[in-house]
Amino acid sequence: MEPTAASYPVSFTFVPAERIARWRPLVAWLLVIPHIFVLYVLQIAASICVFISWFAILFTGKQPEGLVGFPVLVLRYQTRILTYSTFLQEEYPPFSFGSEATDPGDYPRMRVDATPAYTDRNRLTVFFRSFMCIPQVFVLLFVAVGAGVVITIAWFVVIFTARWPDGMRDFVIGYIRWSTRVTGYAFLLTDEYPPFSLD
Repeated sequence: MEPTAASYPVSFTFVPAERIARWRPLVAWLLVIPHIFVLYVLQIAASICVFISWFAILFTGKQPEGLVGFPVLVLRYQTRILTYSTFLQEEYPPFSFGSEATDPGDYPRMRVDATPAYTDRNRLTVFFRSFMCIPQVFVLLFVAVGAGVVITIAWFVVIFTARWPDGMRDFVIGYIRWSTRVTGYAFLLTDEYPPFSLD
């Protein structure tokens, strides 16, 4: 049975703000630069953890618990940066690095939670994980282009009205949700194939 978006083991939830300061779109991309440097270093470390996990799962059928925390940390951190840089929220992302699967809730409005699979892993899907991600990434590229267009239009709208149009905001949040699931799948947090869904 294919998992639904609501039951997927990697989830992103977001409570949108009613209003966004009109100046926020002008500087959000600039204010997030320090986080991008930190994220780059963290992504390297997470890639090493995923690489080691890949071998561990292939040989033992289990993922060492110590190698799960860092990919979860990076997934949560990059999602926080994305919601801020796209001026979906005003609160500046904290430089916090909690690696627990359940979101600690230290950043308002959003959560990224994971229910990692540690045992009884599907070695075949793990072995071919890179290939299995190709259809998701291919479709997500088109969705990302659409999200980029929507964010560009919303940039002007928020500057003039201090609000995201509901439909545009929901589309971008859906894109982030879908991207978060696919990244969690690529990070070997689950063997359940992500649904092709913005929900």
